[in-house]
Amino acid sequence: MIRRFARPYARAILDVMQSPTKAGEVRKELLTFEQARAQAPDLQELYANPGIDAPSKVRITEAIAKRLGLSEMTVKILGVLIQNQRMNDLGAIVDALSTMVNEALDIVVADVRSAHRLDEQETRELQAMLERKVGKRVEIHLTTDPTLLGGFVAKLGSEIFDASVAGKIEKFRTSLA
Repeated sequence: MIRRFARPYARAILDVMQSPTKAGEVRKELLTFEQARAQAPDLQELYANPGIDAPSKVRITEAIAKRLGLSEMTVKILGVLIQNQRMNDLGAIVDALSTMVNEALDIVVADVRSAHRLDEQETRELQAMLERKVGKRVEIHLTTDPTLLGGFVAKLGSEIFDASVAGKIEKFRTSLA
């Protein structure tokens, strides 16, 4: 669930970028920054600390953004979030932006659990198969779940495609009952 305050920020980013594709590029950069921020407790504390002035936070953010190779627009967006004390809420804002970009580009997100880590070729084949099934572009979010024994389970909205060994065993067990 996306928190209510995140939507206006996401909408503003989408409006400023003037195209869902460009907003999607900024989303990727914001996600890169968010992953770095989330993995560093000292950065979380920095942005949460009201005793550190905004210009100092902006300078630190610019230095990090430069190392990450982020665009000038992404740095400006991060500056606005610092001014509004929303940096520790960046994850929710990125989630809201992802939802809006995906809706605008008619992309469906597939949460896929696989028994083993999929290589690029396997991921492309899975993506193509899912796109044929749903008739839309599919963005895959992969996780590994060894309890599946083999195969995968893909969740696209309310639809679930279970091609796992564990799922097949369960179907077989049910048919015997």
